[in-house]
Amino acid sequence: MAVERTRAIELRHLRYFVSAAEHGSFRKASADTGIQHSAISRRIRDLEHRLGTPLFLRHSGGVCLTFAGQRFLRRARQILRNFEDGAEEIASIKRSDFGRVKIGIYSSIASGFLAELLGLYADCHPKVQIDLIEDNPADQASAIRRMQLDAAFLTGERNWRDCETLPLWSERVFAVLPVDHLLAGRDELEWQHLADENFIINEAGPGQEIHDYLVQRLAAFGYHPQISVHQIGRENLLPLVALKRGLTVVSEAMTAAHFPGLAYRPIVGEVLPFSAVWSPKNDNPALGQLLDLARSMSGLREADAVTPPAMPIDVNAVPSQSPDRLQ
Repeated sequence: MAVERTRAIELRHLRYFVSAAEHGSFRKASADTGIQHSAISRRIRDLEHRLGTPLFLRHSGGVCLTFAGQRFLRRARQILRNFEDGAEEIASIKRSDFGRVKIGIYSSIASGFLAELLGLYADCHPKVQIDLIEDNPADQASAIRRMQLDAAFLTGERNWRDCETLPLWSERVFAVLPVDHLLAGRDELEWQHLADENFIINEAGPGQEIHDYLVQRLAAFGYHPQISVHQIGRENLLPLVALKRGLTVVSEAMTAAHFPGLAYRPIVGEVLPFSAVWSPKNDNPALGQLLDLARSMSGLREADAVTPPAMPIDVNAVPSQSPDRLQ
């Protein structure tokens, strides 16, 4: 029975009670809260009825707490404090002051749009935890649908089932070859130049995607490329190019990863589009902030777009971070 009575207690009952206790007067509590004196008195009587005990002693000069009222005041203040803290925490999450965002990547973060986006987002929201997860596109889209991943940045403009897609940026495609390779003397390459070359890929993603990409592009010119698959991590694939085991291809962002003995050459006319993919059911505020920032960056890039000249990139000295994927 007591439980049923206390269930009807509302936050306003507690606020009026605390104000009256602090001011020692219903009239002063009325001025403090902006609520009519009669309403304050009525709500406090309701509270006393529901608790089953008087909280105030009334007198001509105002009110003072009973013993029960003194004990209850501490609890009432704690409840109001907890509620206000909770409301502020929710507001902070909505503002993305705090939180967590899980991002699937299938692109290099050595440089380029994605690296800039993640860096700027971290600067704007330093208390949001960013988790980066690498996987193949199909698995990432599946994880997005299951709400295990907030968003993924993938190549192409494919429409993934039950997902939203936002085209954001594009990158040129580069061939990776030994620095003393005959083709390294060219500023840029065409697919015909690569027709008789051997290529290498790694077994893990995006190896199969690179394989399909090479076959598709060279098949358009009547060639079928020789492609060797190596069971190594991507960090060891480019050093194999320097050892003249074959060529490979990467997206433009990857060219910031330096390895000795390598040259990067752009392939004429080859551009990879990149898009953000997420679930429309995902209400993570941190994701919303990330997408808003990505849209803004993409819009600024389009407004200021200037196609850079295709300049050769030689890397002959300092090893740096490992390369990333074509996609």
